[in-house]
Amino acid sequence: MKQFLCLIQIMSFLSLAKGQVTFVYDQQSSSDETPFGGNSTIQTFPNPYGQSFIPSLNAIDFIKLQFSDAQPSNAVGATLYVNLRENSIGGIILGSSTPNALPDAFVGVTTFLFSNTLALTPSATYFFEPVVQSGDNWNVNGGEYNYPQGSAFFAGLPQTGSDFWFREGTISVPEPSSVCLGLAGAGALVWFLRRRASASG
Repeated sequence: MKQFLCLIQIMSFLSLAKGQVTFVYDQQSSSDETPFGGNSTIQTFPNPYGQSFIPSLNAIDFIKLQFSDAQPSNAVGATLYVNLRENSIGGIILGSSTPNALPDAFVGVTTFLFSNTLALTPSATYFFEPVVQSGDNWNVNGGEYNYPQGSAFFAGLPQTGSDFWFREGTISVPEPSSVCLGLAGAGALVWFLRRRASASG
């Protein structure tokens, strides 16, 4: 029985390994993920701050942002997370992403995942807020992206024409491939036939 369970676990792992997670983008200020770094230090933003967006999907799994270390080469990184708020820039927090630890001198895109899929109302306005939990001063990329469904906010006020670099959406996990499921079934059949043969012999 243990051998059979082990075989099933191996086949399940192989089927998941063959599948690829797909990011389904809903709203974004830019699709260019070329590392650009950040140009504004998060710790200097007047509260409340963040970015508004209006989803067309009814759920969200992730938010991507671009960052850079504001004080590179001092051997200090930073740990960040993202809050998702509803109704206003200082509104109720619907959920917070899992914290990401970024190394010293980091420059690039970071994906923040929510531990559970968060339900959204399409066409309603939501706000996200990147937070430095601990570590170095950290820059976030923003600029004149002219995202049409929202804007950056500082001190609770919208900054017309200015946006954080961001992409948000859901994650699609494919079903296990038919080949791997076939292998798992064949393994189970072999185990059953051997067990039957040993029992009758």
